[in-house]
Amino acid sequence: MPIRIPDELPARDILVREGVKVMDEKTALRQDIRPLQIGLLNLMPNKIKTETQIARLVGASPLQVELTLVRIGGHKAKNTPEDHLISFYNTWDEVKDRKFDGFIITGAPIETLPFEDVTYWDELKQILDWTETNVHSSFFICWGAMAAIWHFHKVPKYTLPAKAFGVYRHQNLKPASPYLTGFSDDFQISVSRWTEVRKEDLRAGSGLELLMESKDTGVCLISEEKCNRLYIFNHVEYDSTTLAEEYFRDVEAGAPIKPPHNYFPDDDPKKQPLNRWRSHAFLLFGNWINEVYQTTPYDLAEIGLDRMDQRLTG
Repeated sequence: MPIRIPDELPARDILVREGVKVMDEKTALRQDIRPLQIGLLNLMPNKIKTETQIARLVGASPLQVELTLVRIGGHKAKNTPEDHLISFYNTWDEVKDRKFDGFIITGAPIETLPFEDVTYWDELKQILDWTETNVHSSFFICWGAMAAIWHFHKVPKYTLPAKAFGVYRHQNLKPASPYLTGFSDDFQISVSRWTEVRKEDLRAGSGLELLMESKDTGVCLISEEKCNRLYIFNHVEYDSTTLAEEYFRDVEAGAPIKPPHNYFPDDDPKKQPLNRWRSHAFLLFGNWINEVYQTTPYDLAEIGLDRMDQRLTG
């Protein structure tokens, strides 16, 4: 089954050209099937690019998925046209009474700020708490993962002496995990961050399980059985050229940046980079969607009821 997104969303034409199955809204309404409800809280500045990257991976599933785009209500985006946000995005306040099978929170280019100094931190904390009772499974990416693991477990982030930037080899630590079905023992992932979390801060008994790491860039993917959470600190969703765009942007701005590690052929920024992480990006998101489908209640209203009971009785 294809992904269901608004008919006029710019990502639609890109996905169709790439061969991703996209369902128009009229056809979706005629089908007697409950699509998976996936929400995307998009914190990235270029929201159009990020929503396309995520829709591409979510839309590769054989299941019908309806993607709802969400934004922070009190934050004004600087790099996305206001009419795009009005046409295609809901504020969290507009969706907070809904239930979602899955909910994705992206990264944001504010890694070095203390969490409490982020202008929308109070609203994000409310959203994170809301996921416990209104979302079956959450998927947090890069800064979104750092924010979530700090909020739920007080696992700190540390500023790096230099940006972890490039394509790095990673190890599959838990081949039996349903999220890593089909993964190689050793694979490459795109990395772009100024901060990190460290595995020594993952307390015993916290329920946090380290699934992937790199000898060079450390912790990559953590799962948590409670509330079916995934935390990924790197960028499997990136396009082939995203690291190049970040590199040339920083060079133009005069920032102290080296070419991304193991990215440009012969480390030559004039050469076209190769995508070495695409297949595992599709695998990871496909495994997550499948796990959501296998475990979520058929009746959306039942999502989070057991967690709500635990809150009331705990």
